[in-house]
Amino acid sequence: MAKKLLEKALTGVAGLDDVLSGGLSRGHVFLLEGSPGTGKTTIALQFLREGASRGERCLYISLSETEYELRESAQSHGIEIDSNIEIFELVPPESLLDADQQQSLLYSSDLELGETTKLIFESFERLKPQRVVIDSLSEIRLLAQSSLRYRRQILALKHFFSRSDATVLLLDDMTSDVLDKTVHSVVHAVIHLEQLAPNYGSERRRLRIIKYRGQAFRGGYHDFTIRTGGVAVFPRLRAIEHKTGFERTTLKTGIQELDELLGGGIERGSSTLLLGPTGTGKSLFALQFVLAAIKRGEKAAIFVFDEELGLLFSRTKAMGLDLEKMSDDGLIHIEQLDAAELSPGEFAQRVRDRVASYDAKTVVIDSINGYQAAMPEENALILHMHELLQYLNRQGANTFLTVAQHGLVGDMKSPVDVTYLADTVILLRYFEALGKVRRAISVIKKRTGKHEETIREFRVTNAGLTLGEPLSGFQGVLRGVPNFVNEKQSLLPTSEEGGDHFQ
Repeated sequence: MAKKLLEKALTGVAGLDDVLSGGLSRGHVFLLEGSPGTGKTTIALQFLREGASRGERCLYISLSETEYELRESAQSHGIEIDSNIEIFELVPPESLLDADQQQSLLYSSDLELGETTKLIFESFERLKPQRVVIDSLSEIRLLAQSSLRYRRQILALKHFFSRSDATVLLLDDMTSDVLDKTVHSVVHAVIHLEQLAPNYGSERRRLRIIKYRGQAFRGGYHDFTIRTGGVAVFPRLRAIEHKTGFERTTLKTGIQELDELLGGGIERGSSTLLLGPTGTGKSLFALQFVLAAIKRGEKAAIFVFDEELGLLFSRTKAMGLDLEKMSDDGLIHIEQLDAAELSPGEFAQRVRDRVASYDAKTVVIDSINGYQAAMPEENALILHMHELLQYLNRQGANTFLTVAQHGLVGDMKSPVDVTYLADTVILLRYFEALGKVRRAISVIKKRTGKHEETIREFRVTNAGLTLGEPLSGFQGVLRGVPNFVNEKQSLLPTSEEGGDHFQ
């Protein structure tokens, strides 16, 4: 018996067993609570399906939904309710007109609480299941009519089920009394589900383990979604749990001048922030690092928030960089994300999957502005980014982030300051010289070694990126309107002076 109780009952919900440190302890009663629409029934059906797939007998006792509704809900998620799952329902008395169903269908509001509890016990004794779901406690709470009587009935349920090895999941839709925490002190663990409605975009769902007796679990909130196939939970990322060993080598970028600016290149397992106003070429510099990784025989993953993939493919192809073909050949994974439909936890999970299963050693997130739109709370964004970058660094992956600053020249501001998180910060700027708008690049931070302290002009042509010599003859380039201090300073030729300028 002791050995059996040490085993865990897997929930069948992707990610939830990780949050619960292995699943639900067998032989105990658990509470799954949340307002209507948070996914309680879907999780319960997945819990029973997992048991049925392991040959366990399962019982779903419904006090609010009909068997037809439950089967319809299960079918919508592709969940098969097989012979190992029995549904016992309590429905309105109209169904009692059917003589064939009079032995199993009852109307809960016409029964005394004791009789309802007795029928639950009888259905359990008849089937002897290993997994039980009771949906929902709100009906029992209404029948009890008082907190004391309700608590006694919950205790009676707990003591009855404790005499067996059954793992019981109680559902509570929190519609009758959201302040009543009676069950919390009685059950072995409490899983709380929430649904949030942002000002724009689809609803966001998250869960939290409020208590779990004698068991460690992942605290805090964890994002989850309901999609075809059921609920998928995205456990909160803790980078400290994912440390791996790798050699910290210096990686070349493929452009000699850029390597010189970076003090030799980028160190493996580091993060780089590309900062600048819109249109300065942040995405193209990130793609240059991707191209260098592919030439080294590594794979890369690109997550695009802002740009439509078709436009990205066409404009980079004009530079000789065929991203679409690279994607088809399996060299890169490129994915367009909708910030209005994506939670931060789901995004972090997608990145982790690409690193773990696809073995991506270069990760591009373009841009943090779009990522921030998926998560309006700036403080939480910083924490999410910190854990994600630490995780990628510990996996030996190189991460490249882009941030579009407000404004074009002069004093510019960023929507969120993540410069302290990145190991290397590359600053891109517009400046005016000789009646033309030009672009400059500089490295303002590098944790992993020395870097060039100069400012270089760069151009984007149909041959790719071209960097010039340090702009030692100018002063005030970063302000946008520099002054000549050396008339011998040479600038890169514009499209009229030589070379085709790519737009």
